[in-house]
Amino acid sequence: MGGYGRGELSPGSDLDLLIVHDGSAREEQLSQFVNALLYPLWDSGIPVDHAVRTRTQTRETANSDIRVAMGILDIRTLEGNVDLVNAVAADVAEDWRKNSKTNLTQLRESSRERAERSGELAFLLEPDLKEARGGLRDINALRAIAQAGEEVALDRLSSAAALLANVRDVLHGLSGKGRDQLLLTEQDRVAAEMNFADADALMLEVARASRAVDYVMDLTWHRIDSKRSRGLFKRNKSEPLGKGVIALNNEVTIDESSDILNDSGIGLRAAAIAAQRGLPLSIDACINLAENFSAIPSPWPRSSREDLVTLIGAGSAMIRVFEALDQEGVIERWIPEWGHVRFLPQRNVLHRHTVDRHMLETAVRAAKLTRTVHRPDLLLVAALLHDIGKGYAGKDHSDYGEELIYPLALRMGFPDADAQVLALLVKQHLLLSSVATRRDLDDPATIEYVTSLVSDPQVLELLHALSIADGEATGKTAWSNWKAGLVADLVNRCTIALTGGTGIAPAEQLELTPQQLSRLDNKSLTVTIIERDDAHEIEILSPDQVGLLSAVAGTFSVSRLNVRSARTRTVGEAVAMNWIVTLDPNASLPSEEALTETLRKAIAGEIDLAKRIDERISSYRKIPGIPVPPPVVTATNDIATQATVLEIRMHDRPGVLYSVARAISRFGVDIRAAIVSTLGAEAFDTLYVTDFAGEALTEERAKLLANQVESYLLTQY
Repeated sequence: MGGYGRGELSPGSDLDLLIVHDGSAREEQLSQFVNALLYPLWDSGIPVDHAVRTRTQTRETANSDIRVAMGILDIRTLEGNVDLVNAVAADVAEDWRKNSKTNLTQLRESSRERAERSGELAFLLEPDLKEARGGLRDINALRAIAQAGEEVALDRLSSAAALLANVRDVLHGLSGKGRDQLLLTEQDRVAAEMNFADADALMLEVARASRAVDYVMDLTWHRIDSKRSRGLFKRNKSEPLGKGVIALNNEVTIDESSDILNDSGIGLRAAAIAAQRGLPLSIDACINLAENFSAIPSPWPRSSREDLVTLIGAGSAMIRVFEALDQEGVIERWIPEWGHVRFLPQRNVLHRHTVDRHMLETAVRAAKLTRTVHRPDLLLVAALLHDIGKGYAGKDHSDYGEELIYPLALRMGFPDADAQVLALLVKQHLLLSSVATRRDLDDPATIEYVTSLVSDPQVLELLHALSIADGEATGKTAWSNWKAGLVADLVNRCTIALTGGTGIAPAEQLELTPQQLSRLDNKSLTVTIIERDDAHEIEILSPDQVGLLSAVAGTFSVSRLNVRSARTRTVGEAVAMNWIVTLDPNASLPSEEALTETLRKAIAGEIDLAKRIDERISSYRKIPGIPVPPPVVTATNDIATQATVLEIRMHDRPGVLYSVARAISRFGVDIRAAIVSTLGAEAFDTLYVTDFAGEALTEERAKLLANQVESYLLTQY
């Protein structure tokens, strides 16, 4: 039975023997036979695990103990009555399928408990090749699941199973023991015996194999759960989620009618949607994307870049989707630099993950910090790629990472200024932790040193968040409350030095051309639409009036135009607005005339925007997705503009800006300017408000406004 039954016995493993009899022999005869069989094996030092049972006893025991049942699923006749053994095998196989729901529930729980005890094989310095998650025990479990009649991609396991079994055989042979834990002291010898260049090369392949096993295991359980939740007779129904992307059987996949070869953005679009829904990306979709790969043009269009940010920003739900694509090699075709760090081990007691998985874990932590920074997109991309320079002999990974990330960021379509920020973040991602723990924070030279390297308060803000995410992903030995406190103290001192004590960095406002200024004098509503491949630009010039921003934002929402960014500016008694929008799936861009008329009606109150947007938000809430943090609203007075700056950070959804503007208008203040950004799945809105006399709000009233807007937005979640 077991490994011996499968013909996969390792040198130090036990022989699992089942002696089956028909019950006709006397107990004394049976005992003599068993002793005659086993004593020579014991005397030779071969470990034997045996049982003696009748056919009925075997069936009863297998039904009460899934470990016995799984062993018999691999039964092989050595000698004796073949028909009796075949009957036993048929009994157990029949019961295994018939009781699959109960058996698989027990198997899943035992696998979970084992993973908690032994960890994930791919990410351990000294992994247990058999018991750890993604190891040989999981491969056997997957075979048993397949024998229960479930769909299991066993064809994807053959090379992984062979590699892990070979490593185990060599380990047993070299150590002379049946121990399955691959210790650091033995990795070099095993690598040499198997003709690997070194232990790192061996552990890279071990990680690759175990990740493949883990991926198939996750996929298998998801499919089982999905089938059970659908019910036996429920018809499969697809749900459109985006252009060419559908949900089917609780997975996100690509519509069969999609022309993948001519839609280079469909892979990132599907991945972003899957991660934000908390659903896996189907294995068929991943294979399809790999086999029919269409390169994203360089530089990437804005939509692809934002889909990447949306994917990363999904938190832990991102890892399953990202690694599914990585299993098919799609990630490194998008980001060739990823191939070098893929499965790269870190033989460092501080690190618990391979380089690639550590960067994913850092991105997960960074996703929780997006409310704390002005540019969550830069934080997330920096987190994903901060160690991209590791694994190059003779090169400092921070310095070489800077060299790699700058051209990579440009290829991704980031403007030069953003690419430089990303390069700085990667180069200096260890700066704050190093200085905070090794330098005197009361020494002005320390603050001068840090601010000479990071001279922008918003970049310092990003570096602080990246340091937290990196430290937390590394582990408790690398990041403690004490260290976090030192870093926060350092950042606070540097921020004060950079901002003159205000902590407020200037915001970029809308600049107007002479032509726009002249058109503002007409004091009439005008709409200009500039169509683009990736997103559309809409310019609106209008007389200033209460509720204008909410009317425009609401009109866009009901027209299924998604705001990606906006700049507004009040000039005298007129307002200029510049919007960048994308279309919902199956939506069409309205004409300038139609949009002007809809806006006119909305401003005049002839359209019930609130009702129509509430309906859209209600339907949006019904869509499953990942948990998201609540909105964060802050208010500060800006001396330079003599206005109160209201900053709103929240998860994007239909009608976000409409809700924000509506909440502000209820407070009785004037919105003088707005700067709106949607970065991935995060909305970041900055509004400059004054009282009707054109003055900034009092500190008390500003705080009250922030609390009221935040409370209102919470009711909309």
